[in-house]
Amino acid sequence: MAATQSGAMPLSDENARRQLRRAVIASTIGTTIEWYDFFLYSTVTGLVFAKLYFPQSAPLVGTLQAFLIYAVGFIARPVGAAIFGHYGDRIGRKATLIVTLLLMGVATFAVAFVPTYSQIGIWGAVLLTVLRFIQGVGVGGEWGGSVLMSMEWGSHQRPSRLRRLLAAVRGAGGTVPGQLGGAGCE
Repeated sequence: MAATQSGAMPLSDENARRQLRRAVIASTIGTTIEWYDFFLYSTVTGLVFAKLYFPQSAPLVGTLQAFLIYAVGFIARPVGAAIFGHYGDRIGRKATLIVTLLLMGVATFAVAFVPTYSQIGIWGAVLLTVLRFIQGVGVGGEWGGSVLMSMEWGSHQRPSRLRRLLAAVRGAGGTVPGQLGGAGCE
């Protein structure tokens, strides 16, 4: 018997491997999607947000202001880790993983509809900051929860292999989509 679920009967080795595979795949997909959102946001921040949300500022100052909003997402990550770490322990990692993915997805979708400075003034930047904070909370909760979920289902005999894999997957959000996007270029 390999792994057990709390309060459940022990799983066979085959079922434990199947559950581990599902946990790692779900974690990988979630992490890739969320880090791709972060990668995409950083690209857009450097290219267009200064012009859209800070047109009254000098180009350098506007770019720095746009990247300050980008930094809010990183500041919010520990908040998300604390919130969803607590609820992951209480209601389960799978449920919190789904919530963090939805949180990140809805906030990312909403960024596309934030009015610019010319439409609502500084409130566009304020809305962007709030959505960026929500994205950061989602990523902070997702990363810790997905790693813990995978580690809980992982092999206790060889945990270092799984840890290496999970550490490598984190960067896939920026590299895999970048490679796919560049695949059609000649």
